[in-house]
Amino acid sequence: MTSASPHSPHDQHTHTHGEGCGHVSVPHGDHTDYAHDGHIHRTHDGHVDECVAPAHAVHEDHAHRHAEGCGHVSVPHGDHNDYIHDGHRHAAHQGHWDDH
Repeated sequence: MTSASPHSPHDQHTHTHGEGCGHVSVPHGDHTDYAHDGHIHRTHDGHVDECVAPAHAVHEDHAHRHAEGCGHVSVPHGDHNDYIHDGHRHAAHQGHWDDH
């Protein structure tokens, strides 16, 4: 799920993401994503992309229910919140958790 993400550049993105940039950073496979304005950004090759999973990926055997106060960082992502858990972004989806 790391470099196989669809290529979706944010052409008008002038902010440089990195340590201390003020946005929540999330380890994601071979890179770091940054939560910014309801999007998950990935910087590569001199520009910023929307980091999305290439396909639906159910996080199997995930019994923990994420919600406000669950102890995991919540990151706005489009029309929902992802929760950072064990180096993954989890999102509720149709009665199960997806691994973003």
